[in-house]
Amino acid sequence: MRPVVTAIHTARLSLEVHPGLVVAGARGTHDRSDFLLVRVVTDTGLEGFGEVSATPLWSGEDGASADHFIRNILAPALIGRSLTPVGALERLMDRLLAGNPFTKAGVSTALWDAYAQSLGVPLAVALGGPYHDEIPIKLSLSGDGPALDSVFHTAVAAGFHAFKVKVGLGVDGDLARVARARELAGPAAFLGADANGGWTRSQAARAVPRLVGHGVAFVEQPLAPDDLDGLRGLRGLGLPVIADESVFNLADLTALVRAEAADCVSLYVGKSGGPGRAVEMGRLAAAFGVDTLIGSNGELGIGAAAQLHVACALPALSRDFPSDIIGAHYYSEDVLAEPLESDGRRVRLGDAPGLGVRPQEDLLKEFR
Repeated sequence: MRPVVTAIHTARLSLEVHPGLVVAGARGTHDRSDFLLVRVVTDTGLEGFGEVSATPLWSGEDGASADHFIRNILAPALIGRSLTPVGALERLMDRLLAGNPFTKAGVSTALWDAYAQSLGVPLAVALGGPYHDEIPIKLSLSGDGPALDSVFHTAVAAGFHAFKVKVGLGVDGDLARVARARELAGPAAFLGADANGGWTRSQAARAVPRLVGHGVAFVEQPLAPDDLDGLRGLRGLGLPVIADESVFNLADLTALVRAEAADCVSLYVGKSGGPGRAVEMGRLAAAFGVDTLIGSNGELGIGAAAQLHVACALPALSRDFPSDIIGAHYYSEDVLAEPLESDGRRVRLGDAPGLGVRPQEDLLKEFR
């Protein structure tokens, strides 16, 4: 007998970013995150967990909207249905709710977690892997002067040795920030630059050659998400171009591939609408010779676990660019009973079934 979904619970929480790691970029300052945790229960006693990590400024979703949609639209339709195939439940959610990929991803992750547990295998196995058992990671650096120095030293104390610098705030200041980051990190450290779509074409054309001189490994989302022609033009200036905000779904990815607009795509579990769809997008990108890495929206431990399993299920995950599976490093506290195994350089896959993580016991009491 296949498990049947019998209940879907949610729990809202808000956490402050670690004060030494606050990110300030072209799309604003990220110093606090609101989350909605999701628990799916089946008639066989399985419990799957997911996480909605969304910010209104970027995705138009947050904990309040996600809670409303899950409680009043998605849960009533999913309860009573077979857990498998998960893809059928994802298509049902698409018919009931337009957009809102992060909200759907929270539910989808919980469904996939329960499904992998029903098989007794890690989620990465249920997704077709694992092709890797550990993933190299990096952390964002931002701010100017003493603020940048403080973020860097906090990151190094947490074990990080690969970084990307937030730019897109004005070319002169961006170049000074990158130069200081290179001075702090040293000539051999991995260093990228992330503009979050903050440059115009002329600004990017001026900045990118200078970034090459600072030994920068890539430039992420240098132009507005819909400027695919501009992104293609920048690929000839000496730095690999990573697309992030340009790609939320398969249609976006197809348009990007056709436009030859990027060398690599930053995939999110949230942007993609769930783990299975993120893996599907990664494999499509690989088929067209486009690298992938796992990007971050500031996930908590459950979201970071989903990132890890997706990364390990991608056969062609980039070997050149570390991913952004930062999890509990980024916040003042963790929500997991047992944290992911991460030392700041890499995060490692365990062998427990499903996501292999569970919220702390006191947090489980908050689910309704």
